[in-house]
Amino acid sequence: LKCAARLAPAPCRWNSGLPVNIGVLFVPQQEAWVVERMGKFHRILEPGLNFLIPLLDRIRYVQSLKEIVINVPEQSAVTLDNVTLQIDGVLYLRVMDPYKASYGVEDPEYAVTQLAQTTMRSELGKLSLDRVFRERESLNASIVDAINQASDCWGIRCLRYEIKDIHVPPRVKESMQMQVEAERRKRATVLESEGTRESAINVAEGQKQAQILASEAEKAEQINKAAGEANAMLVKARAKAEAIQLLAAALSQQHGSAAASLSVAEQYVNAFSKLAKDSNTVLLPANTGDVTNMVAQALGIYTTLTKPQAVKTQNEMPSAHEDPQPPTTEMLKAEQGSSS
Repeated sequence: LKCAARLAPAPCRWNSGLPVNIGVLFVPQQEAWVVERMGKFHRILEPGLNFLIPLLDRIRYVQSLKEIVINVPEQSAVTLDNVTLQIDGVLYLRVMDPYKASYGVEDPEYAVTQLAQTTMRSELGKLSLDRVFRERESLNASIVDAINQASDCWGIRCLRYEIKDIHVPPRVKESMQMQVEAERRKRATVLESEGTRESAINVAEGQKQAQILASEAEKAEQINKAAGEANAMLVKARAKAEAIQLLAAALSQQHGSAAASLSVAEQYVNAFSKLAKDSNTVLLPANTGDVTNMVAQALGIYTTLTKPQAVKTQNEMPSAHEDPQPPTTEMLKAEQGSSS
């Protein structure tokens, strides 16, 4: 067994370096050795210990059951909008049936690589340049489906296909960069205009709220002012009414008319002393210097106004049985002195 292991070369994936049949063979894990007996397929050796008949049995193919990675060379393809691209990719395969992989096709690796290139060209011809960059996943899935449909009879299954690089012509690349810059400028302009609009809306809303608050404050101020003025008028009216009541009570007492005459004379003198202070034009009565006459006129007006009230009071009083006594001489002298 040691001699056989020493004589047997390292197994390769396809036809090169096949192991020599010495009767007892050890098949490594994840490998399948296809054996032919007298030129005809006999069986597939499984991993582990296997026995063969020398000279009659021959190991014709060695298939690896591991996942195989194949680099797809760079190729040119034309898109739907007539843009030439240079695309390369990576293909992931696995041998599912060693018999079909050995007798179904001469070189499975080359066949699958060529199929991937042709499928890539046909799929890219259905898409525009912009969609090629946006739909790389769908493009990879389409290529995998197309390869699996063709490689089913070869005993090989394509697990996935990945596009590595997409090379665009320089002029197309420049135009794409210009388009990207224009799109970014457009986005910046739109965002700036939206910001300006939002700012104007916020300013308008702020001014609206400020005007509403100012009008409400002015309304409240006017209401408070009107209430204050009304209260002040009521207080003034009550004070004036109380002052009039006190004045009436004072005039009804003894010598009240003399006190009223003195007050009128003082007011007349004060008013006469303030003339010609604010203006050069002054209108004076003809008898300005006759203070006695002015006081007599004021008392006459006062007597005229108070006479109806005195008559009404006398009518309300009950009639006396005895005749009133005539005024004495002293009372007449006192009245003349007060009138003078």
